[in-house]
Amino acid sequence: MDRRELPTVNLRRTYRGLAVALIVTLIALTAIALVAFWQWTFAPLPIQHPVTIEIPRAETLHTLSRHLASAGILPDWWSFDLLGRISGEGRDLQAGQYRIIPGMTETSLLRTLVLGRVLLYRFTLVPGTTFAELRDEIEHDPEIRKPKGPLRASWLMARLGHPGESPEGVFAPETYFFPRGTSVPALLRRAYRRMQHILRLEWSSRAPDRMIKTPYEALILASIIEKESAYRAERPRIAGVFIRRLMLGMPLQSDPTVIYGMGASYHGTLTAGDLSIDSPWNTYLNRGLPPTPIAYPSRNAIQAALHPLLGKDLYFVSMGDGRHIFARTLAAQNRHVARYLKPAPPHHP
Repeated sequence: MDRRELPTVNLRRTYRGLAVALIVTLIALTAIALVAFWQWTFAPLPIQHPVTIEIPRAETLHTLSRHLASAGILPDWWSFDLLGRISGEGRDLQAGQYRIIPGMTETSLLRTLVLGRVLLYRFTLVPGTTFAELRDEIEHDPEIRKPKGPLRASWLMARLGHPGESPEGVFAPETYFFPRGTSVPALLRRAYRRMQHILRLEWSSRAPDRMIKTPYEALILASIIEKESAYRAERPRIAGVFIRRLMLGMPLQSDPTVIYGMGASYHGTLTAGDLSIDSPWNTYLNRGLPPTPIAYPSRNAIQAALHPLLGKDLYFVSMGDGRHIFARTLAAQNRHVARYLKPAPPHHP
């Protein structure tokens, strides 16, 4: 029987070819997946309007991814979850409230959450505000975390590291931005430090003055100036009047100090009888500066207190339009009072 010669099959070459084909296929599939993943994570999120989310403490990337996907913020949960794991940033999510806006991508969203770019709220302390008014504004701000009981001055100043100090006047009037849930001490600690910084700067460049001996005295005088006039240009002149009165031993006779001492009993009109109310802040009865500021003064008022205008004026009275008219003598002052503070005519129905 003839034996026919069978063809020799090179199995090694066949296996090598299959392996190469398989590797090429895997590379191609991986490349396609990476391109798709890249496009997916850099595509805009499927939202048409801004969305606010809250990330609690100890939130995991997996839980967050599923939550955002179910809310329609992510097209699917797996890409964001995978992005966080591949980048290694999924473990660094920062708790807080965030604003997600149209145009953001999964990549920019992850960076926002990792960097803690939380949603910030605005709180404005207006110059001339008193502590009682500040406390009321804080109580009505839903984004600030308040203590369980009433906001007491003693509790606040102790938390700020200044027990026994009055909170009046010591916070700088500015606009402060803060994340939701910021505590009252955390917010006002910034305002306290800001005021101390302003006082240091202004005190270092003050004009020579024997009557204002400390930065705190400057703060007291500035608060009175702040309440006396909103017209910035005349504040140095008002400061000059008060400095000269202090030098001569005259009482300051400032209506705003009397009003401050009256507290809740003041109802909008200051009477002659109110000027005789016994109070440490009544500068008609007491000579010198009152014991504390009467409001939170602006930097402009502090500058005026430390750079009073030279002159001879000892009196001033409001002209009714925000400005004041000044006088050197009591006789001139009385004429100005008669002209600008005439009693209102009786009202007839």
